[in-house]
Amino acid sequence: MADTKIHLGTIGQIAIPVTNIETSLAFYRDKLGLKFLFQVPNLAFFDCGGIRLVLDIPQEHAWHNGSPIYFKVPDIEIAYESLKQRGVPFEGKPHLIAKMPDHELWMAFFRDPDSNLHALMCEKR
Repeated sequence: MADTKIHLGTIGQIAIPVTNIETSLAFYRDKLGLKFLFQVPNLAFFDCGGIRLVLDIPQEHAWHNGSPIYFKVPDIEIAYESLKQRGVPFEGKPHLIAKMPDHELWMAFFRDPDSNLHALMCEKR
């Protein structure tokens, strides 16, 4: 009898739909600075701290924008300025999202070449 108690936890891979692998590969590798792993037809793979990010050209009937990815950074102002200088199109400057009891949550949102929304996030102590 199979174990019916399944516990999901660690994310192994996240897929983002894209329209052009080469354009998106350059954006995620060169502008965002993600660690490129490998590429096969219609797919490109990156390592994001042990979670694999896959850029995927879906079949036309399966197209949809992906879910936002929130990239944790130790200093949001430095990360924002660095990525902005590389041509990353931000929707605004880093801003306070919430004041928590032991930190402030700051974010800055940007879009990739296919208008997928992503963000930098920083927990300021």
